[in-house]
Amino acid sequence: MATFEQTKSDVEANIPLLEVPLSIIRKYRRLGSDKLLPLHSNQKMNEYLKEIASLCGINKRLTTHCGRHTFGMIMLTKGVSIESVSKMLGHTNIATIQIYAKILNEKIYVEVNKVRGEFDAFQEYYKQAK
Repeated sequence: MATFEQTKSDVEANIPLLEVPLSIIRKYRRLGSDKLLPLHSNQKMNEYLKEIASLCGINKRLTTHCGRHTFGMIMLTKGVSIESVSKMLGHTNIATIQIYAKILNEKIYVEVNKVRGEFDAFQEYYKQAK
């Protein structure tokens, strides 16, 4: 479990870690630093993300905020409660995370519309079967 205080809100966040992040933490812990992981400024991290995106042919502007938002969306999509995701992101108000849920609902609508035509074709079959 990773526990830390959010810089912006001073809210304590507790995040259970999966095996991959735990192995990364173990790797850097062995280096003897007084910090859990090597820390860079937000601007430097965004520079690295820009370089990685370029090397991978990703045309989206990647930022640390983008990663944070992606984390929240994945957790909600996988069924983690909105309260838990809000707490993990260190939000002081549940309304902040509800923006993610609204985006998720809009995405669901768009995704369903992608296949609507295929399923609407079944309607003709059922009309004929009566």
